[in-house]
Amino acid sequence: MANTKSAQKRNRQSLKRRIRNQSVRTEVKSAVKKARLALASKDPAQIREAIAAATRTLDKAASKGVLHARNASRRIARLAHAASAAK
Repeated sequence: MANTKSAQKRNRQSLKRRIRNQSVRTEVKSAVKKARLALASKDPAQIREAIAAATRTLDKAASKGVLHARNASRRIARLAHAASAAK
């Protein structure tokens, strides 16, 4: 347990951030999973929509600092590559 006032505050802040980051990560995982399922369905309209939603979610997570910018960029590139290969 934290002993000083500042350490206690840091602990409270980190717990708040952890909860917020968990929800963002869950959204990212769900969006990417939906995109992968859309890729498996081979429906072009559904693929385009799901990839756009996943891209938006990944970009938001990167801008909030939940994911590293390069990590998000790499995931987006892989989804885009898979989408172009599916066509």
